[in-house]
Amino acid sequence: MKAIAIRAHGGPEVVNLEELPDPQPQPGEAVVRVKAAAMNHLDIWVRIGWPGLKLAFPHVLGSDVSGVVEAVGAGVSGVKVGDEVVVNPSLGCGRCEQCLSGHENLCRRFAILGEHVSGGMAEKLAVPARNVLPKPKNLSFEEAAAVPLTFMTAWHALVARAQLRLGETVLVHAAGSGVGVAAVQIAKLLGANVIATAGSDAKLERARQLGADHVVNYETQDFVQEVRRITEKRGVEVVFEHVGKKTWEKSILAAGIGGRMGTAGELLEVLRFVGEGKLKPVVDKVLPLAEARQGQELLSNRAQFGKIVLRP
Repeated sequence: MKAIAIRAHGGPEVVNLEELPDPQPQPGEAVVRVKAAAMNHLDIWVRIGWPGLKLAFPHVLGSDVSGVVEAVGAGVSGVKVGDEVVVNPSLGCGRCEQCLSGHENLCRRFAILGEHVSGGMAEKLAVPARNVLPKPKNLSFEEAAAVPLTFMTAWHALVARAQLRLGETVLVHAAGSGVGVAAVQIAKLLGANVIATAGSDAKLERARQLGADHVVNYETQDFVQEVRRITEKRGVEVVFEHVGKKTWEKSILAAGIGGRMGTAGELLEVLRFVGEGKLKPVVDKVLPLAEARQGQELLSNRAQFGKIVLRP
């Protein structure tokens, strides 16, 4: 099969299209014929590497996958050949107390597809059968691939961690990113008021179309001052902070008194809302699998609004 793999950490030059052996389904696994694989900044971080990250090379990139089940291993039930699926990128052991309680993200052996283990930027992918979920029928494969990692992240942060409530105000940074696009929509679904930031007026207009109530261009405006103006100096109840050092200090200043910052079951909940049309993945570009390097360059330059998706 063709796959986007790295054999060492480094710059864009280590990302290559390779021929690798086709995966064979082990007991309890399903092999998915990949129809689309969405890109994330995580792919860039894995390519660069960090202390403590130990990979088995060649390592296939990619966490977000949709496709069709091509084969199943022994002992698999509830999943059959021909099923159109979305892959849950969260990998627990499936046997410990946390996994059996539906909290696989707390499993001591927790891994993310494409980060700790080889991922789905390939023509085929073998994963535990419990990690394949039905693709919403109203989505294309490209749209479906744009859902899992970013929408799970935003849902867990806003719903499970921040417990965002009706009528509260949330500040969403980098609203043009995949996770920012998800956060704006989820916050509106919950009935919150959304202040969205981005680095261009074009992205801010797109954020308005997704439901943002107020927008701030962080390149030309001080978002702390704008938040204080919009909230009449109260500050926001929740800051959806996923940018890091660049915005962290000011994000704290933008939060009001008592303000807060921010599983497979959550992904199922997200997919239900996506299937009902209440949440919508945003695909910026669809590129051939062979153009993964160019896709990473677009991500690095923040040149996209929403997700960049690769098509094998």
